[in-house]
Amino acid sequence: MNQIKYLTFLFAVLGVIGFSSVGQAAGIVSDTDFGADNEIVIDFSSPVDKNKAADPKNYIVFEESDPDIRLSISSITVSEDGKQVVLSFADSLNSSKTHIVNTIGIGGVEQSSFSVSKSYFGYLISILISALLINNFVFTKYLGLCVFFGTSKRKETAKGMGVVFTIVIVVSVSMSWVLYQYVLKPYSLDYLQIVIFIGLTSLTVQAVDTVLRKVNPVLFKSFGVYLVLVIANCVIIAVPLLMASNEYNYFETFMLSLGAGGGFLLALYLMSSVSERVELAKVPPSFKGLPIAFIVAGQFAMAFLGFSGLKLF
Repeated sequence: MNQIKYLTFLFAVLGVIGFSSVGQAAGIVSDTDFGADNEIVIDFSSPVDKNKAADPKNYIVFEESDPDIRLSISSITVSEDGKQVVLSFADSLNSSKTHIVNTIGIGGVEQSSFSVSKSYFGYLISILISALLINNFVFTKYLGLCVFFGTSKRKETAKGMGVVFTIVIVVSVSMSWVLYQYVLKPYSLDYLQIVIFIGLTSLTVQAVDTVLRKVNPVLFKSFGVYLVLVIANCVIIAVPLLMASNEYNYFETFMLSLGAGGGFLLALYLMSSVSERVELAKVPPSFKGLPIAFIVAGQFAMAFLGFSGLKLF
């Protein structure tokens, strides 16, 4: 009994010591963030030794997903009060991934480890904004142009087509993600991606076709052959392929598909607004129809280039 009590007391003491050391290691850093493209900013809760903080040998930095690849630190800047350190790296950092920073002998702690990452909610919003504006699939990647030019002549048709397209792409990409994660990847069937994704899109379009035929026949007739063309739309195939190549989880996949659908809706509405005005304008005969539509689309594409490099989070 005495031995059991002694061992219990010993483990309790070791637990308290271990907890204290972890708390101290975690307490030396008050905040972390990404600075420029190749910088990590570390804010310490109290001043640290500037000589130790400025020595690259006291830092080990790597991406959480690749712990064996150490990132090379090119320079270190320490603030006057010793509470902030800026690590500059030789190459640009992928700020969408979590980075791990290990410090040695800094802040009175023999060794500490902490992570640097952006807000996950901000990351999701950045995926949405990127697909919606920055990397709009129509105006920056020039995908889905057949449906774009065919259904962008009237606002009502454009809005209806944009909403239907968004619903189809969100549903089909969600099903694609489930099959990719739980069937294609585990059984090494990645080479069937395109076939499976096209099949799921066809199934979703057929379901929407049946529902629209019963619920809103007028809107169904206004789409004509273009609803069927959604099956072969480049955007609706590109999104699941992009999801698979980037290994997105479901929330990231949902934001990507929602942004792609919203971007297509935005492109259709903008083009239809201009098309209705162009019909009343004095356009030279040789430019009427598709030529002037291409010119307008090109001007929109040039305008959307202004969003290049935009970072909100």
